[in-house]
Amino acid sequence: MSKKDAKPTHQFFAEIGSFATAIRIILMAEMVAVIIALGRSSVLDKQAWNDLNFFSAYALLVAFMLIISLRLLSPILRRVSMVSGSIVTYVLLLGVALIGGELIIYILYDLQYIPQRWPVWRNEFLIRSLVVSAIVGIPTVRMILLRQRALYDARTQQDARLQALQSRIRPHFLFNSLNSVAGLTRKEPDKAEAVLHDLADLFRVLLADARKLVPISAEQEISRQYLEIEKIRLGKRLKIKWNISNIPRSAQIPALTLQPLLENAIYHGIEPRFAGGTIRIDMWTEDNLLNIMISNPLPDVAHKRLSKGNQIAQDNIRQRLSTQYGSAASMQAFEDGGQYHVKVKMPIQV
Repeated sequence: MSKKDAKPTHQFFAEIGSFATAIRIILMAEMVAVIIALGRSSVLDKQAWNDLNFFSAYALLVAFMLIISLRLLSPILRRVSMVSGSIVTYVLLLGVALIGGELIIYILYDLQYIPQRWPVWRNEFLIRSLVVSAIVGIPTVRMILLRQRALYDARTQQDARLQALQSRIRPHFLFNSLNSVAGLTRKEPDKAEAVLHDLADLFRVLLADARKLVPISAEQEISRQYLEIEKIRLGKRLKIKWNISNIPRSAQIPALTLQPLLENAIYHGIEPRFAGGTIRIDMWTEDNLLNIMISNPLPDVAHKRLSKGNQIAQDNIRQRLSTQYGSAASMQAFEDGGQYHVKVKMPIQV
């Protein structure tokens, strides 16, 4: 198998040691114990209750041993194929069923529930346990596999959606920036070279993995580079004011969260104004949420084209946040006091 073919299977068992998988294994084990106990007794008497206690204790012991084993082996299972992982999980279930059978007999003897360490029914009990485990193991392993496949497919779809949304970001400043560079090439070649370096950094981020979270300081630096490029074109018409408070240095956000919002503020707020204006960037934390609000003055004259373009860009960002964080993130836009505000909330990740 080539590396290209094997790559998708590397993370197939990424959640094999998770709490959700553990709960499913415990519920399956207890369900089997109840079925066996009910099948052994024609009436619900004291013996039926004792059987239920015994089989429940044995099933839960095997379940916990299997959960611990899967947790310990999860780094290995993440690197193998689906077929290999399924075989390992199935063999592991049979192994812990056999060991669990020996342990439950020893526990019963140690607690003086049975008089002999090696009762006459030991071999029959172990054989029956292996047969039942072999039969039950097939739907159990299949249940785990279906769960892992669902998680893997959901993650793959989310990654594809993020990449698609990221690829739709087409900065309008590209052509304007190239024109600015062309104008600086003869007069200020050093400055033109600096602008090209900033552009290279911006597009390196643009073409990066959309799933990647970056430190907020890195996102601020990319935004600063973008604003410096725009200042060359707009001159004194563009003013920037940052207001950042109590933001953890280790906080991370999706790449290219700020830059598209700043581009919107310039394209739809500053450029249409003859006198330009100030873009204000406020960032703060509240209730384990990172808050970002970007404000710009409203255009002197409203224009439908600008409003429509603004909405398309905001929808893209809103979808990216929803794909990344679900309902935990939000974005709202509103006008107040002659200013246009875009406020973003997202969970703080470190």
